[in-house]
Amino acid sequence: MKFLHAMVRVLDLDASLDFYVNKLGLVETKRSDYPEGKFTLIYLATEPGAPEVELTHNWGSTETYSEGRNFGHLAFEVDNIYQLCEKLQQAGVVINRPPRCGHMAFVKSPDGISIELLQKGGALPVQEPWLSMENTGSW
Repeated sequence: MKFLHAMVRVLDLDASLDFYVNKLGLVETKRSDYPEGKFTLIYLATEPGAPEVELTHNWGSTETYSEGRNFGHLAFEVDNIYQLCEKLQQAGVVINRPPRCGHMAFVKSPDGISIELLQKGGALPVQEPWLSMENTGSW
């Protein structure tokens, strides 16, 4: 058995692609439009061949998707959690759970999907401003 992808529904495809591709750094691996069903599927991964996140965009939908308790978060290993959190913060992304420990942080996608960021190879030495930063919202 091989894990292939996790699917999340998105309302604003441009905002979601900006977040996942331009801010998080995922790459688009595949895109399919289904005019008869009025939806688009876009697959993103950390690199071609890696497990994917499938963005499902239902054309014309204005329904806000609820946050089900049966789904927790997507998690990504990162090379430098401090650098990525700084980049995300400068791009306007709220750091909901700062990387105070040098190992873990949480942000949210434009559709409220929790994204866990985990430092590759173990925690970095703790540093400011992250050490003193409070949690914001939920994750």
